[in-house]
Amino acid sequence: MKTSWGKVAGWYDELLEKQTDTYQHEVILPNLLRVLAPKKGETILDIACGQGFFSRELAKLEGGKAIKVLGCDIAPELIETARRNPDPISKNISYTVAPADNLDFCPNNSVDGAIVVLALQNIENIGGVFSECARVLKSGLQSRLIVVLNHPAFRIPKHSSWEWDTEKSKQYRRIDAYMIDIRERIDMNPGSTFDTKQFTTSFHRPLQVYSKALAKHGFAITRLEEWISHKQSKQGPRSNEEDRMRKEIPMFLMLEVKKLG
Repeated sequence: MKTSWGKVAGWYDELLEKQTDTYQHEVILPNLLRVLAPKKGETILDIACGQGFFSRELAKLEGGKAIKVLGCDIAPELIETARRNPDPISKNISYTVAPADNLDFCPNNSVDGAIVVLALQNIENIGGVFSECARVLKSGLQSRLIVVLNHPAFRIPKHSSWEWDTEKSKQYRRIDAYMIDIRERIDMNPGSTFDTKQFTTSFHRPLQVYSKALAKHGFAITRLEEWISHKQSKQGPRSNEEDRMRKEIPMFLMLEVKKLG
């Protein structure tokens, strides 16, 4: 199934590189660095790295002397963009065109950590992804895989939304489905000025699907965190309630997992 974001490589690159008020920059990046806590001399694999935003941020740590980064993505356009982006420490990053469920470029037991950020929801074969992660990660509890997802309990494509209770003057999250696996056709760049719309397929899975798939491939979940939005509403009659609910309903789910064997 074609779920590559290659056709919107330019738009996606501009979003992450020229705008700083993004979830990637303000929410995911600081939390990811805190949880991953890469150490000097480690090799980190950025799976489905897109245009290299997180790869470059990892490579910048300690002036680019700390770690080696391997980035891969199924979209040649995104990898080309990643290689083209200005990077004074590019020698510490190696980019490869490869799908997340076939990491042939990466030897067995060769990486200390791996990240998959906002990508599993666009990948059908998550079992293949976890199998490959188990193969390339080094043995021992120091190695770890960090998965960041749109929160499966609250952000379900075309089956969740914000609603307003007029009687109680309360905002709430409406969830129309959860336990079933869902695939939906999604607009990649809503609100853009592109003449032709580009679409991908997004997959919703309940939490137990991820837990079972990880366990099947020899992983245990060692940490779970839920990350909220950093945004605030403009002053208005609903702004206080909207800001309150942003703190109550997390946008992202983070799983830290480690190999059992």
